[in-house]
Amino acid sequence: MPPSSPTRKPWWRRWFGDRSERAAARFLRRLGYRILARNYVCPYGELDLVALDGRCLVFVEVRSTGSDDIERPAASVDQAKQHRLTRLALHYLHEHHLLACAARFDVLALRWPEGQRRPHIVHYRQAFEAVGRFQMYR
Repeated sequence: MPPSSPTRKPWWRRWFGDRSERAAARFLRRLGYRILARNYVCPYGELDLVALDGRCLVFVEVRSTGSDDIERPAASVDQAKQHRLTRLALHYLHEHHLLACAARFDVLALRWPEGQRRPHIVHYRQAFEAVGRFQMYR
């Protein structure tokens, strides 16, 4: 089983991640995005959300925390994670015959205040450019 497999995580991390991804999808829908895929799995790993913003495909990484530091989740999308997300996005584009489509990477950072049912969400639009051997252009 690959290290990125969700079944290797403790149940509470899977639950927290799933809750955060559902909240992120609701947030994006309210902004007018159309959610195309949740937890898209391929041989290279998993994309949290794939959405359509107008005519642009958006690959969304959802990061969440229970602490007060909202910057920490977004900062965890480092160069290695960006490279992995680029590879996953290219696989998705190739698999769905969408290589000619405009695409971008967004990061949603969610902070769940204690005792609150809804998270505080910070949306980093175009959070980073594609990295690695293959590049994507808008």
